[in-house]
Amino acid sequence: MTYRQHPVAENRPVRVAAIGAGWIGNFHAESISRRIPGARLEAIADPAIPAVEALAGHLGVTKITADPQDVLDDPDVDAVLISTPVRFHSQLTEAAARAGKDVFCEKPGARTIEEIDGAIQAAEAAGVVLQFGFNRRYAADFAAARQLIDDGAVGVPQLLRSLTRDPGTAAGLAHPERIAPGTIFLETLIHDFDTLNWLNPGAVPVKVHAVADALVAPQAKAGGLLDTAVVTVTYNNGAVAVAEANFNALYGYDVRGEVFGSAGMVTAGGPQASSATSYTAAGIGSETVRLNVDLFHDAYTLELERFVEAVKARRDGLPVSGPAAPGGADARNALAVALAAWLSADTGLPVDVDSIAELRPAEAGIQGLRALNVAGAGA
Repeated sequence: MTYRQHPVAENRPVRVAAIGAGWIGNFHAESISRRIPGARLEAIADPAIPAVEALAGHLGVTKITADPQDVLDDPDVDAVLISTPVRFHSQLTEAAARAGKDVFCEKPGARTIEEIDGAIQAAEAAGVVLQFGFNRRYAADFAAARQLIDDGAVGVPQLLRSLTRDPGTAAGLAHPERIAPGTIFLETLIHDFDTLNWLNPGAVPVKVHAVADALVAPQAKAGGLLDTAVVTVTYNNGAVAVAEANFNALYGYDVRGEVFGSAGMVTAGGPQASSATSYTAAGIGSETVRLNVDLFHDAYTLELERFVEAVKARRDGLPVSGPAAPGGADARNALAVALAAWLSADTGLPVDVDSIAELRPAEAGIQGLRALNVAGAGA
């Protein structure tokens, strides 16, 4: 099938409501308002009204509310951007889908497989766009790595690696007691799990083994904190992947990926702010990135551009050109690995992923999930 391009700037803009006015919600709202052609920030919702007022004033938005239902009921809102705490993701996605709004939801899509299945099925029933915030797919180097894999540059993937090291300070974590149990798997490494799944196209994870500890803030371990983790993931095509994370990289924000295969290797990522390197009497050095919105500034923007394109295409009855955005099946697969890793770290034992959820390649999409659910219902 041939898909024709459909510029998003035609006709009226896609009107987006931001639900959540925290750190990443602020950045996404500014992207919609100022960086994405064909989009308009229509409203902002968050219970923290001072934060909403500050953001709205900064971006010139007149519609603000403490209640997300207000924007779901607003006929002037085409789509919602969910950047709330994780515990609200699935219920807001379901409510938005029932209201006929297209949904961009930050990762993870939910806390449980049951929750994410409900969100996916609600979006499918309503026929709305559902995209999740796995931004690494939109980073130029990671996208180039995937293209090389598709072109056969690595042959058959055999070993994969993905890592996330959050920037830190010499004093360590500022408030480790505020980090919820499981965060390192559900909110940090879930990016790595999605990346590994994406860089091993057509394969699904089958076994997970995780080791994790509180090495940065050992005093907080009794409260459930895990700040350092290494996870191995075995795939049904035989490939073995390693994901690692730490919450306190003193040298900057470090995100990398690697795929080694029968014909070669591709790599992506790193903490450097640019390729410029100094060679002086003090040694060899380069500037590093310290914030996620700096390292992935363009990727965060591009993923929302993609979302706006998809919303406009649905509204105008046209297909979306190009590769599929990370959708329900992608979010579900990554969540299953995250939950398996959390369980493995707790028990010290490997975990079969199918004990968490039966998975299919993300390329199967929502239709594949529907078939899976129908098959499960008949078992």
